[in-house]
Amino acid sequence: MIPSVLPTYNRAPLQFVKGEGSWLIEADGRRFLDLGAGIAVNALGHAHPALVAALTEQAGALWHTSNLYHIPQQQALADKLVAATFADTVFFTNSGTESCELAVKMARKYFFEKDQPERVDILTFDGSFHGRSSAGIAAAGSEKMTHGFGPLLPGFKHLPFGDHDALTAAIDNKTAAILVEPIQGEGGIRPLPDVCLKGLRDLCDEHGLLLILDEVQCGVGRTGKLFAHEWAGIEPDIMMVAKGIGGGFPLGAVLAKAEAALGMTAGTHGSTYGGNPLGCAVGNAVMDHVTAPGFLDDVNRKAGLLRQKLEALVAGYPSVFEEVRGSGLMLGLKCVPPVGDVVSAAYDAEMAIVPAAENTARLLPPLTITDDEISEAVKRLEAVAHQVATTSDEQPA
Repeated sequence: MIPSVLPTYNRAPLQFVKGEGSWLIEADGRRFLDLGAGIAVNALGHAHPALVAALTEQAGALWHTSNLYHIPQQQALADKLVAATFADTVFFTNSGTESCELAVKMARKYFFEKDQPERVDILTFDGSFHGRSSAGIAAAGSEKMTHGFGPLLPGFKHLPFGDHDALTAAIDNKTAAILVEPIQGEGGIRPLPDVCLKGLRDLCDEHGLLLILDEVQCGVGRTGKLFAHEWAGIEPDIMMVAKGIGGGFPLGAVLAKAEAALGMTAGTHGSTYGGNPLGCAVGNAVMDHVTAPGFLDDVNRKAGLLRQKLEALVAGYPSVFEEVRGSGLMLGLKCVPPVGDVVSAAYDAEMAIVPAAENTARLLPPLTITDDEISEAVKRLEAVAHQVATTSDEQPA
């Protein structure tokens, strides 16, 4: 018998019924410190008063009209994003996966309009994750993502992460764009160094390519800047956004420069729900908070505090943790034992963390986490390390 919910998830034996700030309450009453934030989604924590108020007010007025009509909340959010970023224009989606689909279409349509229809190839990198649509899995290209789902969408070249020579050699007269995450999330919290991001921008400029950044996980304040690429002082041509922009409400976007978006005219793309009044009301509230004076400064301060404590934890438990990775409040602990053991021990310690590739545990707390909660998180991680180390010692050689 197949379950009524399609069994595509390996779920933890937990069911949360309420959230408060950085805390999740399980059905049995236990309080879990949430260092996952719904995989970097709940940027302002659970049940943030401003988000609850924005959603409640909008829900009492108007939920949905479709994009057949002007949507004031959508226009307001687009204006805020354009004012705060490199972008000239924004298309709203419901998810990062949908943002990937449009980014790919936009890049290929650009070259079609430039009378270079042969330029369709997009260069991507090992360890990447761009969603689970046909374009998303073809872009990532990993066996885990693509097995059994052929034929795959053509037009993607997969390159080793960090191999500049391979990247340069892959560019030819069919190349349209480079697609990259400034920090790989699912790939194990692997940051692309600023110098490499600058190098990608230079390479795109040299060869007339578009630079597409996937900031679905690392954007919206997660690294201490509004978007992670700002640390490198560069601008993309197209950027995928989702997760944190809705603070928990399904919302995504594609941001683009006017030149890159020139092919996306009326009728070339659309969405029934994308940019609806409910989602954009919440998105506006998120943007207002994340861009408020001092907010990102405080994220950076807290990120420094958390990293300092995590470095001490790694030094104290070398049999459990190898290193701290990442930037801002997008951090990873590379584990020595299987990361699943560490995640399970974290559940025992009433704390939620997120597994990733390269045997890495992701720490993606709400940007609103407090200093006391950071201290409590590291205290619980130390208990996790002690439990895992003790269990490992008890295993037969």
